[in-house]
Amino acid sequence: MERVALSERPDWREKAESFGFSFHTIGGERYWDESGAYRFSLSDVENIIEDPTAELHEMAMDTVDFVCNDEHMLSLLNIPADMQNAVRDSWIRRDPHLYGRMDLSWNGVGPAKLLELNYDTPTSLYEAAFFQWLWLEDSIRSGAIPSNADQFNSIQDKLIEAFGAIAKTFRKRIHFASCEGSDEDAGTVGYLRDCAHQAGLRTFAMHVEDIGAPVDGDPRFLDNEGLPIDMLFKLYPLEQMFEDDFARFIPTSGTQFIEPLWKSVLSNKGILPVLWARFPDHPNLLESHFEEDATRRDPVRAGWVRKPLFSREGANIEFVSSDGARESSDGEYSGGRTILQKAHALPLVRDANGNGGYPVIGSWVVGDLPAGMGIREDNTLITRDTSRFVPHFIS
Repeated sequence: MERVALSERPDWREKAESFGFSFHTIGGERYWDESGAYRFSLSDVENIIEDPTAELHEMAMDTVDFVCNDEHMLSLLNIPADMQNAVRDSWIRRDPHLYGRMDLSWNGVGPAKLLELNYDTPTSLYEAAFFQWLWLEDSIRSGAIPSNADQFNSIQDKLIEAFGAIAKTFRKRIHFASCEGSDEDAGTVGYLRDCAHQAGLRTFAMHVEDIGAPVDGDPRFLDNEGLPIDMLFKLYPLEQMFEDDFARFIPTSGTQFIEPLWKSVLSNKGILPVLWARFPDHPNLLESHFEEDATRRDPVRAGWVRKPLFSREGANIEFVSSDGARESSDGEYSGGRTILQKAHALPLVRDANGNGGYPVIGSWVVGDLPAGMGIREDNTLITRDTSRFVPHFIS
């Protein structure tokens, strides 16, 4: 893994805008960064990223079955008691799921390590699936990268295939909902809606805030025009859904959710100590444990990281390196239960121009298959919502 310095395409901003990538710059800071790219060998992609992703995904799915058959485990993962049967039933039915992203750390030596699973509302999808592929094609044409360069990226094709499988089995109407006011969420949901449309599904767009509760004996939720929602893709966390006022309608809902309720087992960091307990010393896992007492926490020891069960975009993380250096992030997820994970620092990678940072590899799974990767890069050891997206290629 090497960061290669490159010249930016002169028209990349105009191209991003024309393709709906409006969040290429966030808060005046670049989010999309093509001043360089990460170069991998094919063998490293296959052996370090793709194959372990497939194995880790199988382990995760096996663990869903283990957790759903154990009430204590469901409680340990903070799934509310009044939602546990609904989560279990969703798994028994094998309600269809679409995608997930696992974040991996790899320093170029030894196996990649799983930092966490993002299996409910993963973002950075559009830029990984579409815009970095567009960058690859343009960069080959311009001679910026070798003519035989490739990319670990079949995300879009697999998304369309996955939506096609859903269309064959379930109702052919699906609503896509994101929270109002987020360009990034709207861009992600709009992209997924386009993939579903290409797969033959009838699609409708709405905001999460406009979803209505079931009425008149119909168990389905309602859209903003009062029509029943057969299937709902929601870029809205399941753990927040379970706490909302309309949560009482979820267990008997006739609406099919994407991602399904059983994904709540994989959408919190409590799954990490469960995986470690079931697969101890697996080369791609980091030792992890629950912190039992949420009201009293000792300082994090050297060589460990504290993470809330529920947090997003690197919020409320406490990282202490093996030499005792500390780094932490603020956020809105303090006060809840936490886990401790063995520290595994991201590598610091810079190109010939001195640009770079600490990269985390987001390895995508679509329809139970490894599908590609995207790289987020931060100036610190904690990957946050301000991190940059940097493309990659195989050469």
